[in-house]
Amino acid sequence: MARIVAGVATSHIPAIAAALDSGKSHEPYWQPVFSGYEFSKRWIAEQKPDVVVLVYNDHASAFSLDLIPTFAIGCAESFAPADEGWGPRPVPVVEGHPELAWHIAQATILDEFDMTIVNKMDVDHGLTVPLSLMFGQPAAWPCKVIPLAVNVVQYPPPLGKRCYALGRAIRKAVESFDTDLKVMIWGTGGMSHQLQGPRAGLINREFDTAFLDGLTRDPEALTRISHLEYVREAGSEGIELVMWLIMRGALAADAKENYRFYHVPASNTAVGHIILENS
Repeated sequence: MARIVAGVATSHIPAIAAALDSGKSHEPYWQPVFSGYEFSKRWIAEQKPDVVVLVYNDHASAFSLDLIPTFAIGCAESFAPADEGWGPRPVPVVEGHPELAWHIAQATILDEFDMTIVNKMDVDHGLTVPLSLMFGQPAAWPCKVIPLAVNVVQYPPPLGKRCYALGRAIRKAVESFDTDLKVMIWGTGGMSHQLQGPRAGLINREFDTAFLDGLTRDPEALTRISHLEYVREAGSEGIELVMWLIMRGALAADAKENYRFYHVPASNTAVGHIILENS
């Protein structure tokens, strides 16, 4: 039986990709950011997951205003790095796990989630930056990856409550997959940030810290945060945190915090990161 052993949440700031790809990760500005992931890289090298279900949001690379799925799961054999306007990132092609992806699609749709099935798409920094932060710069990613794209760009995004429930449905689906697989689920994006307007550069450390605390102490309370509260407290892009709730919903209620990292600044956002492990 497949099983979800841990959850990871991390920001997916595009400037992190630029720093890595241009060899600037050891510069004084960036070194504190990347040092915060040294523990995580050692930890995941020991854990050796077979599959990562990676929850992220597309940034007009695979989707556009012409087509906006609320939840979309990648069921292809592989996913190429997207060209986001300056060429694809020099990172490995993402190898999928079609059998498990199709199983999750079937199980969640029959569990009354309207999941969009995607058999061809490129993946942008929302997915590849977390892989780079956790695995470094390998010749090939060391595990299979199932992309799960969530609309947090165009209003209305899904509610946190719905995302948390989707996480629970994914856990049930994974545990009904009749193959011995060690699975992790990652939630990416966030934390507080706003990229435009009078509040551009907004950082709310108090809100971010409370959200990190809530992931272990009272995750169901986080599901009651409204869209308006995310915008007010965490900025227009703070809504990305609902993707962390998919990760949390897929874990056991008593999942334990193994590691946490928070840093300001990185570009014009806060970097947040947490590792939770099932008992």
